[in-house]
Amino acid sequence: MKKIAIVLSGCGFLDGAEITESVSTLIALDQKGCEYTVFAPNTKLSTVNHQTQDSESERNVLAEAARISRGNVHDITDLNPDNFDGIAFPGGFGVAKNLCDWASKGSQCDVNTAVAKTIQSFHSNSKPILAICIAPALIAKVLGEHGVTVTIGNDVETASEIEKTGAKHENCNVDDFITDRLNKVITTPAYMYDTTPAKVFKGITLAVNEFFEMA
Repeated sequence: MKKIAIVLSGCGFLDGAEITESVSTLIALDQKGCEYTVFAPNTKLSTVNHQTQDSESERNVLAEAARISRGNVHDITDLNPDNFDGIAFPGGFGVAKNLCDWASKGSQCDVNTAVAKTIQSFHSNSKPILAICIAPALIAKVLGEHGVTVTIGNDVETASEIEKTGAKHENCNVDDFITDRLNKVITTPAYMYDTTPAKVFKGITLAVNEFFEMA
């Protein structure tokens, strides 16, 4: 049984992990017979009211991620890459706010130290990395020096910012994925498009199939 680490950035597309993308990833991995463990940073976040989009109280990324994982979540500092065959990053604005600060700095962003070390370790050990929605920007920031190829769909501004990291961007439809076989990075756009849950699930399922074969 292949063991997969999943990194969440909270709960909710405006301030954490995108729920449809996260659950789609969990289901697709479960359908492949994978055993997965969920991780998140034990850090603070400023939450957003998803109805009004107003800022709310300060919460904790780890505690918010537990909403999606049914309470079974671990601090990312406890993630040992030796125990896993691959790692997956669902999207959501929390990736660009809580795992790094791409939301405010773009390609000049800083990445959470534990997150960066984890990505680098999986890459250096030739273990596959799956990134969804905006998460490929995070992968580009950490692995850009390796010329990694990713996709966030067809958003010109974000793609341009990604290429400033040294990474390469390829346009991709929502229900498809891009594979960088040399670097073992699989990416799919998901809700970088204004789209439907069915198309998001299709793209993630296809990407997970590819990811599974590499793990």
